[in-house]
Amino acid sequence: MGAGELSGRDVLARSVKGQIRRVALGSALGCVHQLGEALVPVLIGVVIDQAVAGQNAGRLALWLGVLAVMYVTLSWSFRLGAKAGERGAEEAAHTLRLAIVGRVLDARGGAEEGRLPGELANVATEDAKRVGAVNMALMSGIWAIAGVTVSAVALLLTSVTLGLIVLLGTPVLLWLGHLLSKPLERRSEAEQDRAAHASGVAADLVAGLRVLKGLGAQQAAVERYRRTSRISLAATLRSARAQSWQTGLVLALTGGFIALIALVGGRLALDGALTLGQLVSAVGLALFLLGPLETFAWVNAELAQGRASAARVAEVLATGPAVVDGDEAVAEPVRGELRLRGVRLGGLDGVDLDLPAGRLTGIAVTDPAGAEALLRCLGRETDPESGSVELDGVALTRLDPAGLRAAVLVAAHDAALFEGSLAENVSPESDSEGDSQSGAGDLLTERAMVAARADEVADSLPHGTATDVGEGGRSLSGGQRQRVLLARALRADPPVLVVHDPTTAVDTVTEARIASGLREFRQGRTTIVVTNSPALLAVTDHVILLDAGRVGAEGTHADLVRTDATYRTAVLA
Repeated sequence: MGAGELSGRDVLARSVKGQIRRVALGSALGCVHQLGEALVPVLIGVVIDQAVAGQNAGRLALWLGVLAVMYVTLSWSFRLGAKAGERGAEEAAHTLRLAIVGRVLDARGGAEEGRLPGELANVATEDAKRVGAVNMALMSGIWAIAGVTVSAVALLLTSVTLGLIVLLGTPVLLWLGHLLSKPLERRSEAEQDRAAHASGVAADLVAGLRVLKGLGAQQAAVERYRRTSRISLAATLRSARAQSWQTGLVLALTGGFIALIALVGGRLALDGALTLGQLVSAVGLALFLLGPLETFAWVNAELAQGRASAARVAEVLATGPAVVDGDEAVAEPVRGELRLRGVRLGGLDGVDLDLPAGRLTGIAVTDPAGAEALLRCLGRETDPESGSVELDGVALTRLDPAGLRAAVLVAAHDAALFEGSLAENVSPESDSEGDSQSGAGDLLTERAMVAARADEVADSLPHGTATDVGEGGRSLSGGQRQRVLLARALRADPPVLVVHDPTTAVDTVTEARIASGLREFRQGRTTIVVTNSPALLAVTDHVILLDAGRVGAEGTHADLVRTDATYRTAVLA
């Protein structure tokens, strides 16, 4: 599913089109089931007229045998049809989830802008599920139409009056059900929006729980979530009330419709226009109609929720990319020379930088906004408002984003660890059940862990590198997480590595050892450390100070400490 002018209607259409074979098969089998269900009261009426009233044992046995075959047929057709429909719904939801995840992970970015991670997760789970369920609802609607049609034909053959009541009354009921579903659709969309926002806030608070405790801001965080949760609850209750009103009114209309059929049938029997068996068949068909008509009410509710969710899914899939899509491949081998010319973005004000290949460069900042903007430019999460960034003389805007990110890795200090073992977080190729105790069994991983001092983290854990770090690495301390994250970045071994404040949560001695290990591991390859840490800046080949969005000073760490007051304040204060 591509971006562009994508609407909720397009999402629904593609979801159904992708499962059209299963929907068609399930619909066909369901129609057989409905045919059988509708014919059961007809056959019972025939049994009464031809066998019971005439006291014919042979005919009774024959028609009972026909009824048995009918029950077996309708039972199996329902089971197989429902299986096809459920499979179609789940497959459609799965395909949609893959499309949403693919858009979120697109190298060009953009989908996450203005949305909390929890909101995107809600769209990829709950909304995708509701859109997929439209396949089952569509199939059930076809079943219900088949059931009503067969019942109407049977009633027409029994009594033209009863058949006309069904044929004329059913479209009116469907139209009223559609009108009653409109408020539900609006409130369902609001409910999903509020629920997604509440999920996002909850995930955000859990991720920053330790920081909140450190600041003593737990109560403020709880109050924020309580307000968000109350708004979400109110939206959910409004949606539930709309659904209950819609369902209740439709059931009331349906009950009145069935009562009308039974009343007319009874009058016709009293007038002699219907036999006893025909009256039984008419009443049985009227009772059978409750099922298809209730199905229509359920289908309307499912379609209303599906349309609301499809609109939310379309918003994510149609989000424009954060950066333009280049088509040039990154030249091999990558030398790793970076150049910025007149770059303006966020805290950067016309920055000119030359970052030579094969050197360890430190960048200190007086304004954290400048560091964030620089990282976004180098990682090509955002293109500069003006100016250009080049890799080996080629503008980043001309390069394929996926290939660029393989060549230039920007390791943010707040990156996430994944649920799994420490070894699996450092190296995707690790086998946590194999030789992960010895550094996941490969030399590069061992060297990366030693350089980042993540080997010390492994030694402190009960099962070494095979220890599960928990969701987001929450079983580790802040300093331990930082060391594992740095080890992962080093293990990736990109031609150009940009790291941001990799040691803010470790002690001074460990920081100095990490600085030394980083320099040794990245010897001869382009490495940029964005930090104000004296220990890290001291091991760099060259240091650049960004002051007020511009280059304020350049030189070695020792020279700048001695000669530049602004640098001393930024780094040593």
